[in-house]
Amino acid sequence: MDGTPRNGTPLPCSPLTSPQARAIAEAFRPAQAWGSRRDYYYTRGKLGSDPLYDGVLQQLPEDGQPVLDLGCGLGLFAHVLRQRGRGQPYLGVDVDAAKIERARQASEGLPAVRFECLDVQAALPSHVGHVLLLDVVQYLDAGPQQTLLRAASARVSPGGRLLLRTPLATGDGRDRTTRVADRLAWLVGWMGTRPRHYPQPKTLLATLSEAGLRVAAPRPLHGRTPFNSWLVVAERPE
Repeated sequence: MDGTPRNGTPLPCSPLTSPQARAIAEAFRPAQAWGSRRDYYYTRGKLGSDPLYDGVLQQLPEDGQPVLDLGCGLGLFAHVLRQRGRGQPYLGVDVDAAKIERARQASEGLPAVRFECLDVQAALPSHVGHVLLLDVVQYLDAGPQQTLLRAASARVSPGGRLLLRTPLATGDGRDRTTRVADRLAWLVGWMGTRPRHYPQPKTLLATLSEAGLRVAAPRPLHGRTPFNSWLVVAERPE
């Protein structure tokens, strides 16, 4: 795995409980009986099966610094933040205008939560604080991926963290399963672009280090899912 142990120590985290996932999913239930329940059931399934949110929250300092969520999709992390009593300002951006509109509608009533439609390959919003890149970078080619990592790192404050979950190019069964699943998500229209480049661990860590961040070794964050998900925690020294 190009310098990173193939089997790291998994983070001790778990998906949301069924009541927690259902409570958040209610925000995505359509007002009309005949409305689409796609987002409602997706949210229940995602939050109830993926340990992503618990794992990231464990690594996100409770220091009140704002959070920039790049490639936020429906903005589920904002709901989890508020459900867990975290009050720091949150800005989620995503290139999918339809998802951003649904995220806005579902987040009505959540304090200090905003969403913007933005391509992460364009100029990023002004921000100083924590930055999230969760299951995003594999949808960029290698060059734009490096550009995004540097731009995201530049927005991490002293004492702030860049929390990045991504598949890594490991060449094993999880790697192959993830590539197939990502491509299927594109083919069915859930993702607006196909996967383009799975980062090599050595290159990824070097890019973040060169940007002035102190980077910990990647740790598995896939839980009981079959995917090749790893969490990278990179912090800017005080």
